[in-house]
Amino acid sequence: MSNSKTVVIQENKKNLEKKLGEVLGLERAAQKAVDELISMKLIKSDSKDEAKDIQKEATSHEEQIQEVLLELSEDKNIKLDVQQVEQTAEETEQKVTQIMKTYLGKEPDTSEALEFLCLAEGGEVTHYEVLNSISTNFDNKKLSSTVKSILKEEQDHLKRCLALAKEEVSSK
Repeated sequence: MSNSKTVVIQENKKNLEKKLGEVLGLERAAQKAVDELISMKLIKSDSKDEAKDIQKEATSHEEQIQEVLLELSEDKNIKLDVQQVEQTAEETEQKVTQIMKTYLGKEPDTSEALEFLCLAEGGEVTHYEVLNSISTNFDNKKLSSTVKSILKEEQDHLKRCLALAKEEVSSK
């Protein structure tokens, strides 16, 4: 194998590790955000069920990505570094938590809370779109099918969050 091909493979692998870590961190942050926004009474009872459904799906997405990560770490051609992915996930989760605190400010209202969820879901859609592109560099069906499936669900989450945010402002 030529040296330049080895460099490309290593760059693709690093990109994949980074993006997997980011989506894991985003999924974890989304789960915590829903709990925190509900406990702050910023998500009203009529939106709570929808938010809890999205949260449950985020938990499922995290589990699916963990399964893919495990498979890719054991694949002799890929051998992803699980610790590197986890480190990126932790950093991303911390960043998103800080962004939420900054975005909501000192006296947040329901509208701001729902708009933050839209912002978070939009970020997830973007990251899964990029991960979908990165996954084409690897011959792994589980990776590509899992990412495509989650991407569709994340696009749906964004639509659902937008509907909640619009409903909130139109009901005032």
